[in-house]
This record gives sequence, structure tokens and C-alpha cells, in this order.
Amino acid sequence: TMDLTDLTRPVREGEQFDTGKVEAFLKERIPGLAGDLTVRQFPGGHSNLTYLVRVGGRELVFRRPPLGRKAKTAHDMGREYRILQAIRPAFPYCPEPLAYTDDETIIGSPFYVMEPVRGIILRKDLPKGLSFTPAEAGRLCERLIDVFVELHRVDYRKIGLGDFGRPEGYVKRQVEGWSERYRAARTPDAPDCEAVMAWLREKMPPESPFVSVIHNDYRFDNVVLDPQDPLRIVGVLDWEMATIGDPLMDLGGALAYWVNRADPPPMQAIRMVPTHLEGMFTRSELIRRYAERMRIAVENVDFYYCFGLFRLAVIAQQIYWRFYHGQTKDERFNLMIVAVQVLEERARQAIGRSAL
Repeated sequence: TMDLTDLTRPVREGEQFDTGKVEAFLKERIPGLAGDLTVRQFPGGHSNLTYLVRVGGRELVFRRPPLGRKAKTAHDMGREYRILQAIRPAFPYCPEPLAYTDDETIIGSPFYVMEPVRGIILRKDLPKGLSFTPAEAGRLCERLIDVFVELHRVDYRKIGLGDFGRPEGYVKRQVEGWSERYRAARTPDAPDCEAVMAWLREKMPPESPFVSVIHNDYRFDNVVLDPQDPLRIVGVLDWEMATIGDPLMDLGGALAYWVNRADPPPMQAIRMVPTHLEGMFTRSELIRRYAERMRIAVENVDFYYCFGLFRLAVIAQQIYWRFYHGQTKDERFNLMIVAVQVLEERARQAIGRSAL
């Protein structure tokens, strides 16, 4: 079985922290820790830094903000920790948070630790030795949606997140905010996206009657599968963008990552998760399952899908902007411009076919 430990690497240059101080803090806060602290780093993620910390026989996942950016991200750690604390009792797929501090004398920024969630994470292609029959692939899609619906059905007020987000005007703020971010990150070689942004502004659905906890990055590679039974989901990771808002925006975000088997080659080229396998649901089947399980009519789905594609284009463009301006030498980021072009084209196709 593949587990998280296979994915860790030695800590990247410049991203080390004072292990002595962290060890003292953890031993004070978490009962029963004994032994020396060792640390390795998870390579993924474009924002917060994640490490695997081992103290004696106990493993913990350690999260801190990226280096260099202060103020706004500093408070993100506390926010993320609070979300995990609130959601975990109502939604057991959420990792268990163990300790948080905003005392910057320890490593220079706030940080928190949580229990690791062990298991298989699906990336672009299946790990060696794992395969799904078409029927199994279909069942996995059903479970993916069922867990998503479980999250959207959590009573966010009852778990103490009633004051957490601002659900009124959520969609409007998202459309305006991501449009501003795109214009700010645009490079001369990027599409202008003005037609897409204008359509999103014009077709914004009325205020949603549904409000829920939304994950905002729900996709196969943020879900952990049981190594003993890979059709069973045991964890949902990466809660840094979670908030309270319209669950259909969360659905749109998930659909944007979903590349159908029959999608054209440019979409296959930017696929990040194995949604192309035989038996995997199509986007339409996902929407149908979601609507049935949520017991709601999913209206305006073209708007939500198109917004999801656009938001993904903005995220890719923000990463590419850093490469374009020489702030990173990482060649992978050079390819982000291709993703931006494909997603913009895809959004325009969706608009062209839309009855909205």
C-alpha cells in the first residue's frame, strides 16, 4: 500500500525551522510525546507549507504559512485551525487538529499540527498496482459525491461557524474578486478573459437559498482512500480555502477539475486527476448524483461550471505571473500559461452552448 510517508522529502533549502523550539512546544501541548523530533516535507501545494514531523513513534502533520508573506496569511493558520476544530466532530473525514499557536517567537510565524490521515491519494494517473474496473470507478465517483453532500449538509450554525463567512452576496464577491485578481495577474501572452468575466457578471444567479460549509478545492487529489478498500474515502484534506457560502459554487469548482473521457485533447493535457478512466462519471452524471443526494434542483449549472473554470484559470495565471516575472525558476510554472489558455477556451465553449 502507498501511504503519505512515500511522498515526503528532505526539507527544502530555506524552508527549515527551529526543531528544538517546536519539539518543546509540542511536548508541552500534546500528552505522551517522547523522543527526538525529526522532520520531512511534503512536496505538493502552492501556498501553505506542510511537513511530516516524527516525535519518537508518533507522526504529526505540521502546517505553516509560506515564507515572506506576513500579515494576511499569518491569520490564515488560525482560521484553518478553527475550521478543522469546528468541522471534525460533525464530519469525521476532516483531519483532527491537535495544537495551534500564534506565538511567532517559535518559528517566526503561526503554525498548527494535526493528526495524519493515512491512505492512497489519486493523482493524474493511478499509482502502480492499483486499478479499478469500470463498475468500481463508478462506485468511487458515487462515494466522492456522497461525501461532498455530507459536508454540504453539515449544519454550520450548530457547529459554531454561524459568524464565519458572509453568505449574503457570496457569489457576487467571488465573481468580482476573481475578476480583479485575473486583471492584476494578466501577462501580455495571456487571454484577456473579458468576455468570460462579462458573462459571469451578467448571468450571476440570484442569492442562493442554500448556504453551507464549502471546501472550495474538492477533487480526487484532496481525498484519501483506505489502502485496504480503495473505494472507501477516509479523509478530505486541504481546508485552507474553506468558508461558508453557496454549495453550488463548490460544485462548480469541483466540476472544473473534472475532465471527461470524451473531452478534447487540450483538456486531457491539463487533467490533474484520473477522471478519464473507463466507468468514471461524466460531469452530467456527477451533477445528477449531487442533485439527487442533496434533494435540490441544480439550476444554472452552466454558470457554476463556467465560474469554476475561470477561477482555475486565475489560479494558474497567478502562478504563471510569478514565473513570467522571474520570481520562480520552477519550469513547471512555465506550462501554466497553457492551462490558462485551455481553461479560457473551455469557458467560452461552455458559454456558447449555455441556454442561460
